[in-house]
Amino acid sequence: MKVYNSHEIKNIALLGNDGSGKTTLTEALLFHCGQIKRRGRITAKNTVSDYFPVEQDYGYSVFSTVFHTEWAGKKLNIIDCPGSDDFVGAALTALNVTDTALLLINGNFGPEVGTQNHFRYTEKLRKPVIFLVNQLDSENTDYDLVVENLQAIYGNKVVPVQYPVATGPDFHELIDVILMKKLTWSAEGGDPVMEDIPESEKEKAEAMHRALVEAAAENDEGLMEKFFETEQLTEDEMREGIRKGMVTRSIFPVFCVCASKNMGVGRLMEFLGNVVPFVDEMPAVHNTRGEEVALNPDAPTSIYFFKTGVEPHIGEVQYFKVMSGTVREGDDLNNADRGSKERMAQLFVCSGANREKVEQLSAGDIGCTVKLKDVRTGNTLNAKDCDNRFNFIKYPNPKFTRAIRAVNEADTEKMMAALSRMRQEDPTWQVEQSKELRQILVHGQGEFHLRTLKWRLENLDKIAVEFYPQRIPYRETLTKTARADYRHKKQSGGAGQFGEVHLIVEPYSDGMPDPVVYKFGNQEIRIAIKGKEEIPLEWGGKLVFINSVVGGAIDARFMPAILKGVMSRMEQGPLTGSYARDVRVIVYDGKMHPVDSNELSFMLAGRNAFSQAFKEAGPKILEPIYDVEVFVPADKLGDVMSDLQGRRGMIVGMSSENGYEKLQAKVPQSEMASYSTSLSSLTGGRASFIMKFASYELVPADLQNKLIAEHEKEMAEEK
Repeated sequence: MKVYNSHEIKNIALLGNDGSGKTTLTEALLFHCGQIKRRGRITAKNTVSDYFPVEQDYGYSVFSTVFHTEWAGKKLNIIDCPGSDDFVGAALTALNVTDTALLLINGNFGPEVGTQNHFRYTEKLRKPVIFLVNQLDSENTDYDLVVENLQAIYGNKVVPVQYPVATGPDFHELIDVILMKKLTWSAEGGDPVMEDIPESEKEKAEAMHRALVEAAAENDEGLMEKFFETEQLTEDEMREGIRKGMVTRSIFPVFCVCASKNMGVGRLMEFLGNVVPFVDEMPAVHNTRGEEVALNPDAPTSIYFFKTGVEPHIGEVQYFKVMSGTVREGDDLNNADRGSKERMAQLFVCSGANREKVEQLSAGDIGCTVKLKDVRTGNTLNAKDCDNRFNFIKYPNPKFTRAIRAVNEADTEKMMAALSRMRQEDPTWQVEQSKELRQILVHGQGEFHLRTLKWRLENLDKIAVEFYPQRIPYRETLTKTARADYRHKKQSGGAGQFGEVHLIVEPYSDGMPDPVVYKFGNQEIRIAIKGKEEIPLEWGGKLVFINSVVGGAIDARFMPAILKGVMSRMEQGPLTGSYARDVRVIVYDGKMHPVDSNELSFMLAGRNAFSQAFKEAGPKILEPIYDVEVFVPADKLGDVMSDLQGRRGMIVGMSSENGYEKLQAKVPQSEMASYSTSLSSLTGGRASFIMKFASYELVPADLQNKLIAEHEKEMAEEK
């Protein structure tokens, strides 16, 4: 294979909703370029994309597929991404390592919530976008309405470069307003016949041509001057203007295609090859130190690993982008993240499961390798005179969590190893061994996401697992002031144990003044602060511990032991066994014995005194509240609002954004366990949401009583 330089390489992410036809389009593109001899079909399970067993079993894409093709002396690397929002990690990864987004739209439905989400990612990453309307042979496709909707959402930057003469089962003709020609296909698709535009279409075609010429001219002063003088541009000038406009996101071209019939694919390929920006025309990436890393094939070599796949009979296949320099077969490189050395024994370019061996890859190119010793997704390998690291891919927070366990407890360790390996393939799968909840948790983007994880564990690793509900990380706190004392005394021959602690507990909030005096009935207790510790708790909130003991009633050397006893009870609140937070403890008196007092005695005395006081201080349960943003079509807004309110959600904001309604709400975590599935069912898969932890708030009294009863029942069963 020819060695391609940066000015000959283009990197493209293929995005779109489930059902938009990305896998079918991939087959058509590769077939058109001669990369494959015949087009595969999803039903036949022989496509270049979707070649993993889980994808063939479920009938939808789970992983991104990297493939390349050569066209007219240029190399195009294309990453076909899953459409489901559950697998958004693959789309985000692809967008970060490519330069242009090809956003496929199902002509039956027009822009969908997935379109909105993907476009939002391109906006954030400043990537050029091409809209591609597919399924033109469907009876329900209205191309003009699709374009109208796109322009309503994204503005007049959306500019069609083609339109179908008619849509439906008899679709076979396009008007191309760059070429100003009519393209006609036979029933088998392939190469079209190019003809003059018929009189019946001339007026529409000329109006669209003028709009495209004007949009192209706006991106270059010289072209704008010529446009004002002649109102015309040559085909090459239009290409140049469109390319510059794409780089600055001031133009979003719209193409037509019927991928299943191989119609329009060749013209799309010409546009990708002739107009889409090369890798060296895009802004440079920065390393973790904020330094710009130029895409220079002669610079020191630096490669970034963005994806890991595991394939039968091969093991790990690791995909990388050359960020600078040139990587050659046999190069020895240093892992900037793990401190190890690696030899690049073999280099490949990919087309799904097929790999073609190459000797070298230049800056901007994408390839893969196998049999590396110690490389993980997100690692950077550098030549000896280079010390780059990259961390530019930001993944969304999880939206769906389940506890997981091996059906056979003996398989737990094996299950954890498999989960760790799988996270290398998809970083949006997160695994947590929660000490607090005493559960192994898997976090993901939705029910399908975790269902896929379970399928792989059971079918590939042969580990039977089960999901069950996640416990909610409640917190406990105080609502009033209380005091208690406790004497720990034990005598069993020889040295005994003795420690007595008197303390006060109360709710704490930041900025509270130091205590001066407390009154309990007729007794007044004055506080003289001898020592104060403010301890941020790892589970949130604070513990403030004050030593106010006077007259040597308790030696200062025993205070750390008392604090340790208090902390041990903070980890297990009396209501539900949850962590306690935001508490102030004042030790104001006590007794000790000259012989029998020791750290253990005061730790136990402090623990029990704190426990007694806590129970008398109006303890309350706090629950985690999340900020939730839902993007929903206007016709489903009322249903979604009602559903959120039924989940004890509080609507805090509402706005319109690019044709969709955005709902903002605060919702308890306990009510969000199945929200991903419910929202999809409620809106026919047309809505999406994001959630982020906000705060802890008091649970309602009736729910608190229910939680306490459930905890007491659980404790009784464990006994």
